[in-house]
Amino acid sequence: MLKIGDLTLHSNVLLAPLAGITDSSFRLLCRQFGASFTFVEMINARAISHKNKKTRKMLETDPLDKPIGIQLLGAELPYLLKAMDILSSYPFDLLDFNAACPVRKVCRRNEGAALLKDLPRFSHILKGMVRHAKKPVTVKIRSGWDAESRNAADAALAAQDAGVKAVFIHGRDRQQFYKGTVDYSVIARVKKSVQIPVVASGDIWSPLAARKMLDETGCDGVLVARGCLGNPWIFRQIEDYFRRGTLGAQPDLEEILSVMQQHLELMIAEHGEKNAVALMRKFIGWYLKGKRFVRTVRQRVNTIRSRQEFLELLAHTRQLAQ
Repeated sequence: MLKIGDLTLHSNVLLAPLAGITDSSFRLLCRQFGASFTFVEMINARAISHKNKKTRKMLETDPLDKPIGIQLLGAELPYLLKAMDILSSYPFDLLDFNAACPVRKVCRRNEGAALLKDLPRFSHILKGMVRHAKKPVTVKIRSGWDAESRNAADAALAAQDAGVKAVFIHGRDRQQFYKGTVDYSVIARVKKSVQIPVVASGDIWSPLAARKMLDETGCDGVLVARGCLGNPWIFRQIEDYFRRGTLGAQPDLEEILSVMQQHLELMIAEHGEKNAVALMRKFIGWYLKGKRFVRTVRQRVNTIRSRQEFLELLAHTRQLAQ
């Protein structure tokens, strides 16, 4: 169980917001396998302030997808507050502020992880958001901007002083992007520095990695990101390992193919058949990663144009496995 402000989650294993991945269909799939909390894909405050249609589409949620958070990206408080006013009509349970995104075009605008270089501005933004918010506000940070300025503990303290209800931290600095290793010691310092919950992410590829994160950092929960790509089972596996200390069996090929079909059907309901099939292509390699026939399957992926062709690909995959 994990408590963030007045929000109580039945599990401390959460699904991270992933651009281009965590649409409604993928979130519902992860819910099925035990994700206690999900996030809408990261939302740009300026885009929603300008009533961008694509952004509004991203904000659509299913009644079964609860509790849910929205993560805002921005660095100009007026736009963030305007976005919050618009979001107040949406059924979200938590508002997260992104000070972790390492993408160059984001950091060039002094957004995302770039805010870790300017903690006074970071603090000013959070204080303004907390004053304006009707739901709990959290923040996502990295260990720092680079190896010489891993100031996550100072950022977490500033966030706590601003009234933020929890800190999500990725254990790499911005210059690492997603390379190198996670710095557990920085996360541990953050946990020791604040009284609010700390939820950690970075290299949560398995139940053992999730357990290691909790044990080495003392954090209150884990945020699963890339580890769930083609692997929504990870939420169930982590929960089982936390509760029983045993590693469950990996899904067999038939279960994987069945979930791939279910994922497609959810996508069709959300995006329509043509768009769903195109969006599903990138997931196929993730679902079949490590299989001896994955390269052969990938050769046919870009030719798929319809639900029927996708089902034919699944049947072909079964044949390759025999």
